[in-house]
Amino acid sequence: MSLTSDPPVGLAPAKAPAAGPGTPAVLKVVPVRRPWRWLAVAATAVVLAQFLHGLVTNPGWEWDVFARYVTADAILRSVWVTLQLTFYGTVLGFALGIVLAFMRLSASPFLRAVAFGYIWAFRSIPLIVQLLFWFNLAYLYKELSLGVPFGPRLWSFDTMGLVGAMSAAVLGLALHQAAYAAEIVRGGVLAVDGGQLEAAAALGIPRLRQLRRIVLPQAMRSILPNAANEIISLFKGTSIVSVMAIGELFYQVQVVYGRNGRVVPLLMVATAWYVLLTTALSVVQHYVERHYAKGSTR
Repeated sequence: MSLTSDPPVGLAPAKAPAAGPGTPAVLKVVPVRRPWRWLAVAATAVVLAQFLHGLVTNPGWEWDVFARYVTADAILRSVWVTLQLTFYGTVLGFALGIVLAFMRLSASPFLRAVAFGYIWAFRSIPLIVQLLFWFNLAYLYKELSLGVPFGPRLWSFDTMGLVGAMSAAVLGLALHQAAYAAEIVRGGVLAVDGGQLEAAAALGIPRLRQLRRIVLPQAMRSILPNAANEIISLFKGTSIVSVMAIGELFYQVQVVYGRNGRVVPLLMVATAWYVLLTTALSVVQHYVERHYAKGSTR
């Protein structure tokens, strides 16, 4: 078979030789037709356009009322309270959750049983019930004391002013979050190949350094997506503390529309803040995940 070069400029290329014995046939490439995909895209675009048109033109949304209250002082203060509840609940919940996770991974049957019992109890009891229990701590225990276990009391104090509404909310959210954080951390640690720990032990690396330099950096890749989901759920779940008359975002919105009767635009105010802050948390999650994914993805 001889090789032919491109024809000189201005000359038409030679026609391909007709297919004959021993010559492969010239195949005609036909693009795949996907009519149902294009139909689905068109239908979705029409529905989305109708929805956006309704948002803009429907007077029931009352966007002027929304614009007036979305940055009101009372709303901004309630957003700050919501962020505080989320921050304290996350920090305390994951701190306790890490302890519970390693108790469940412990070789001690007693520690494993205690951690399992805690996780079972706090995942079984609804969060609103837990919050109300902590809010009514003074009814259950009128006095708390410190001293020798099962012996004389050295110091006691009244519980009436010990746990206020905000403290009860943080305590309830943190203890509830710890049960889920423990399982997230335990799952991430178990995802690390045990052979690496055996190799590290053979090299004489101390256990604490194994945990800090080998286990946790790899476990974080499994922990972070689930942990971020839990933090976002906690952020939105802070609305449940409105039953305790705490001035978080949803409670404050209820107070405002209870006075002026503008239910829909005030609910949209709360929705806008939840969407905005959840988006910010998702952006932070993306960069933290990218940091811990170094060396594992391209």
